[in-house]
Amino acid sequence: MRDAVARWMQHYITAWTTNDPEDIRALFTEDAIYATSPQEPEPWRGREDIVEHWLAGRDEPDDWTFEWKLLGVDGGRAFVQGLTTYRGNSRSYDNLWIIQLTADGRASSFTEWYMQRK
Repeated sequence: MRDAVARWMQHYITAWTTNDPEDIRALFTEDAIYATSPQEPEPWRGREDIVEHWLAGRDEPDDWTFEWKLLGVDGGRAFVQGLTTYRGNSRSYDNLWIIQLTADGRASSFTEWYMQRK
């Protein structure tokens, strides 16, 4: 499972860098749910909705850096801690992601928490 998470994370970073709809689609199952916070009343539902929202709020590839580590796995669920740093305005965010992976390595659900560093 740890290898599957590492592969998914590399593909996520690639999609984040390219903002290519096909790279984004490849990450998720057709009926995936993407919650931008656990309290989000309306998560993004389905691969096409995920692509649409991702591209609407996209980051440009040279605007950020990202570091991550795997905190643990439980069955097909992975817990990832990250640090996102945006260049230029020096914003940094601590991230906690919960990713539910299917047997084929795609995510059926993705929930993220993020908190700005001071």
